[in-house]
Amino acid sequence: MVKSFLGGTILTDERFIRQLPFLSLLVIFAFALITNRNLAERTIRQIEQVQENINELRSESITLSARLMDASRPSEVVERVEEAGLGLEEPVKPAHKIVIRKNKTRWKLGNR
Repeated sequence: MVKSFLGGTILTDERFIRQLPFLSLLVIFAFALITNRNLAERTIRQIEQVQENINELRSESITLSARLMDASRPSEVVERVEEAGLGLEEPVKPAHKIVIRKNKTRWKLGNR
């Protein structure tokens, strides 16, 4: 067997030729297995990369949300308006709600 393998006559042997379709099927399965493994590893790397991006964006979102919350406090808004010199003042009276009644054509200012 070794002598025929080394001599190259095994390729012309009848037993080898009969097993050729089975061997080619095994080779196809091996290529499919290798390809599937490579695709799975690539997908895992992409998932890890996206997960890192999500974590970075989540932390950035939390930071920006905290900054926005600080910037939108009434005391902070008043301070920034004064710094900008816009000449705006805080209202002394509370706001009034305008109520429009559908039955009548008059407009009435309500205190609701």
